[in-house]
Amino acid sequence: MKKVHFIGIGGIGISAIARFLFEQGFVVSGSDIKESEVTKELSEAGMKISVPHSKQAVLDASPDFVVYSAAIKPNNIELQAARNAGIECLSRKEALPLVLKDKKVFAVAGAHGKSTTSAMLASLLDGSVIIGAVSKQFGSNMKYEQSENVIFEADESDSSFLNSNPYLAIVTNAEPEHMEHYDYDLAKFHAAYRGFLERAKVRVINTDDEFLGTLKMDSIRLNEGDISDIKVILRDNEPFTSFNLKGLGRFEAYGAGKHIAVDASLAVLGANCEVGLELIRERLKNYRGIKKRFDILVASPNYALIDDYGHHPTEIAATLKSARLYADLLGLSKITAIFQPHRYTRLKANLDGFKQCFSGADELVVLPVFAAGEEPNDVDLKAEFSTATFAERIERKGDFIAFKDSFGVAHILNDGLVIGFGAGDISAQLRGK
Repeated sequence: MKKVHFIGIGGIGISAIARFLFEQGFVVSGSDIKESEVTKELSEAGMKISVPHSKQAVLDASPDFVVYSAAIKPNNIELQAARNAGIECLSRKEALPLVLKDKKVFAVAGAHGKSTTSAMLASLLDGSVIIGAVSKQFGSNMKYEQSENVIFEADESDSSFLNSNPYLAIVTNAEPEHMEHYDYDLAKFHAAYRGFLERAKVRVINTDDEFLGTLKMDSIRLNEGDISDIKVILRDNEPFTSFNLKGLGRFEAYGAGKHIAVDASLAVLGANCEVGLELIRERLKNYRGIKKRFDILVASPNYALIDDYGHHPTEIAATLKSARLYADLLGLSKITAIFQPHRYTRLKANLDGFKQCFSGADELVVLPVFAAGEEPNDVDLKAEFSTATFAERIERKGDFIAFKDSFGVAHILNDGLVIGFGAGDISAQLRGK
């Protein structure tokens, strides 16, 4: 049995790969900077997990090779120890050909919506699943099946999607993101997306995206006019979106809003290359959303609490439209957004967008930047979001959210719709963990 050690194993994307190799019979060990819900789950599954990083963790594991996440710096103590010991070290990007070789890969990429579309596609097709989010349908970011099929969420942040061996490639959009990896060169960024699509035999693209709409390559193309009669309905206080997809009939998916209809349509068009429409229509009803994406934590006639991973202005604006639809269905008049900016570089690069995207909320609470290892820059949050309320953190009190503002005044959010945005630890705060 081959042994593999993962440095940064607690990351949502790399942990899915670790789970997949573990199910294939690899002896898997790993480490991370601190304990998390993910590392606990991996340990309970039978993997040896070490916290924090240490030389001994990798040396004691004596792996055949090491895989390290994109968050791991070259001076990481374990990575240096492994290299000094002559152990083969692969970035997550470099490890993908090993993981996905000989597989029929159904890959989904895009700046926004790729996790949702991937999870929807996973509900429609048989096969293993490796995604960067927890599907509430099967309770994990990985599902293993004895099948050549793999539904895979492909990542553009480090151009690793170019190593994903796609049979089917779905691109939800190609809005510029993670531009530091592409030397802030838009042509280089677009070339990577073009390369991802060119590697696939079957392509599905959203041509409402400015760049994707210019592509001339053979592909199944979705545009705004193909989706009609969008309706959001409630079942047990939870939202479902019903829509008509041109030429294919009516479908229904868990979630609220136009973007749900778009993501579901892309998944349907991709799955229709492999599975009949009536089976797709039934299987789509099994999709139950993904954790941290419009994840409804509390829903009652007077109050709702939602956790959302949105950390880019486009995502936040679209999700707030869905939140307004959902609030109207519940009869709630007020929306309070809680925003934890993620990374100083992203905040600065998209500052104008962040200042505008919360217009769909009635009140805004801003938390400190979740740095993710970055150094502060010159953005003054209080100056830029002058009408917001500021707090160091929030606290879950029963179903409700409490916090003290920057003046020490206590607040309780116990009515209307409250929705938290961010890719940092705001999710844990919203959940009282």
